Parts: sequence; C-alpha cells; structure tokens
Amino acid sequence: MTELQRTLVLLKPDAVRRGLVGAILARYEAKGLSIVAMGLRDVDGEMADRHYADHVEKPWYPPLRDYFTSGPLVALVLEGPEAVDVVRLMNGVTNSVVAAPGTIRGDYSLSNRENLVHASDSVESAAREVALWFPSLA
Repeated sequence: MTELQRTLVLLKPDAVRRGLVGAILARYEAKGLSIVAMGLRDVDGEMADRHYADHVEKPWYPPLRDYFTSGPLVALVLEGPEAVDVVRLMNGVTNSVVAAPGTIRGDYSLSNRENLVHASDSVESAAREVALWFPSLA
C-alpha cells in the first residue's frame, strides 16, 4: 500500500504568462493526482521571503524574488500516492536546460530560474508549504 500524500505545487509566473497552466494541470491529473485546493495569487516580497525562507540570504535570491513576484502564479495542493516524489519526478530537475524530455521542465522550459513550477521537496516541506499557502488545510 502506498502512502497518500499532499504536496504544494506553484505554477510560477512564467507558466501563467505563457498560457501553460492548463497543459501542466492536465499532466498532473492524467497521472492520477487530485487537486485539493487551487488559486491564482499575486505574490508580494514578504510572501516570497516566507516561502523561500531558507534562501533569503543567498546571493542568488534577489533575482529569484524579483521573478517570483513578477506576475500572478497558481498555487495548488495535489494529493495522491507518494505525491511528493511523483510530482518532483514529473517536474524534472531545476535546471530546465538539462531536464529530461517528458518532464514538465524538459518539455516547456529553457531556463534555470524561470523553470515554470515549484514542488515541495519532502513530506515535511509539503506540510510547511501547504500551511503557508492554504492555512485552512493545515
């Protein structure tokens, strides 16, 4: 029996700008993951800092913050067996230039920073991130 999990996914501003939200959501749904919650959000610097709290002091964070707050994004919670690992595999590696074909990043992105999607990297991170973005689900 596999563990049913929830994970946070963010379809970043480039995904929204490029009109890829439907295509990306369709992949998750086709895999058998369920959408538990979803919303279009305008993100300010404070929310970006809370989401990326572990990275705020890194030298590469300011451009990431600028990108993350550059336009609306879609925040969602997906649920399914082993959802954390499944979604990360579907997304592909962070650097889209080397992401495998068949992954979301490998098929749709050519950037390390503007890489379309974020997904929780562990069950613990998923719990923290879901609580941050969807407090009613915590």
